[in-house]
Amino acid sequence: MSGASGDSAGSGTAGMGAGNAGIAVITGAASGFGLQASRVAAQRGMKVVMADVQADALAVAQHEVQGLGAEVLPFRLDVSKAAEVEALAEATLARFGTPTFVFNNAGVAAGGLVWETSARDWEWVLGVNLMGVVHGVRVFTPLMLAAAKRDAAWHGHIVNTASMAGLVNLPNMGVYSASKHAVVALSETLYQDLALVTAQVHAHVLCPFFVPTAIHRSERNRPPGAPAAAPTQSQLIAQAMSEKAVSSGKVTAADVAAQVFAAMDENRFYVYSHPKALGSVQLRMEDLLMRRNPSDPFRDRPEVGEALRKQLRAG
Repeated sequence: MSGASGDSAGSGTAGMGAGNAGIAVITGAASGFGLQASRVAAQRGMKVVMADVQADALAVAQHEVQGLGAEVLPFRLDVSKAAEVEALAEATLARFGTPTFVFNNAGVAAGGLVWETSARDWEWVLGVNLMGVVHGVRVFTPLMLAAAKRDAAWHGHIVNTASMAGLVNLPNMGVYSASKHAVVALSETLYQDLALVTAQVHAHVLCPFFVPTAIHRSERNRPPGAPAAAPTQSQLIAQAMSEKAVSSGKVTAADVAAQVFAAMDENRFYVYSHPKALGSVQLRMEDLLMRRNPSDPFRDRPEVGEALRKQLRAG
């Protein structure tokens, strides 16, 4: 990357203690986990690069985080575009130096029966949820490794936002689940790959469950172009179920941001917003190990599964 000025190594330690200054790069920073993480980073004295596709919301978020005393670099960004993520890295180096915390967090959601998802929606969801993380890892990891080589005391953290949907397979959410499973796999491999070459750059994966954020309104960020086809019955059902589940969540985005920083402080790879939901993950693992067919995801709430089947079969 070109355009770096000053000391690009930044500063960091194995943890992210409250007294440590550093540089945070956060995508999806105008709302949800990204905005909350930006607030925490500011409170910890970090310089904050806030990137988001929504320029108007980003301007409001930037003003708030600056009000907490942080130096902020706002950057309008479509994470699915490789060149834009590369430009984000160049701008970060030029303004602040090498980040000590990269939060690949931007994401969108879509649902419906897997064969009813259009090619356009596959490209959109995978472009943001998967390729956005890929670009963040590809662009920032070499910079962080170089900073670690220059300074034996330097430590950095890369956190990728996946989902509990990346650990289980819920019906009527195929495109979203596929993108998040890929992020989990990428993050686990990043963890292992980094362990081969350094003890100073650390990987983490965030797997939230239903948390009140704006992800159920992802349509607002659909890329311009030909209008989307009218939603199918399954897609309307998925949207309604997602909105209800997300809106009724008791764990907040602020709670999740605090968990992310705690995981970095403790150098803990997996970050779960709802540990009790891991029972579904265990059931899936048992299905795999016992070579049995996938278990009914609604076995603890059969009335929900029955209602969904009736709705879809009546369509």
